[in-house]
Amino acid sequence: MTRAFAALAWGLDRFYVACGAVAALLLVVLTGLILASIVSRLIGVYLGGVNAYAGYAMAAGAFFGMPYAFRSGAHIRVTLLLTNLTGWTRWAFELWARAIIAAAAGYMAVYFGRLTYYSYVYGDISQGADATPLWIPQSVMAVGAVCFAIATADSAVRCLVEGRHSLTAPEADGGRDT
Repeated sequence: MTRAFAALAWGLDRFYVACGAVAALLLVVLTGLILASIVSRLIGVYLGGVNAYAGYAMAAGAFFGMPYAFRSGAHIRVTLLLTNLTGWTRWAFELWARAIIAAAAGYMAVYFGRLTYYSYVYGDISQGADATPLWIPQSVMAVGAVCFAIATADSAVRCLVEGRHSLTAPEADGGRDT
């Protein structure tokens, strides 16, 4: 592995940690919004749109959490087949699986980008009391989807560059998707 590739991998790993921190922050925001909703109902104050914003924070937190979870091996992986494969066969299967998820994540990122663009162009607003332009929360989800697409493409490239000799049994590396 070259120094440039190692530096890029190190930078991307820091990027995924930053995405995880953003996801954690969004979950704190979600908790605050839910608490504000509960307290406002108890004291008889109406906070219009707080439930919609809680939903936006939850969706954005989920999308920003995907890159960190994927890189740290927290996504569900079916390892029954992998444990019975070795050498070139295992590497080829890993590369194929990573390429498929990278393509799916890339499609999702493009889809959310287009959805955001058309919501902006057509002036879509939420149906709730807040009447928020939908492109705003959708753009946060689209950025999270792009981050996830980067993580999956990085995983496929790492598998390709590092080659079959770098693959270990899933239990030996803690299930990390390297």
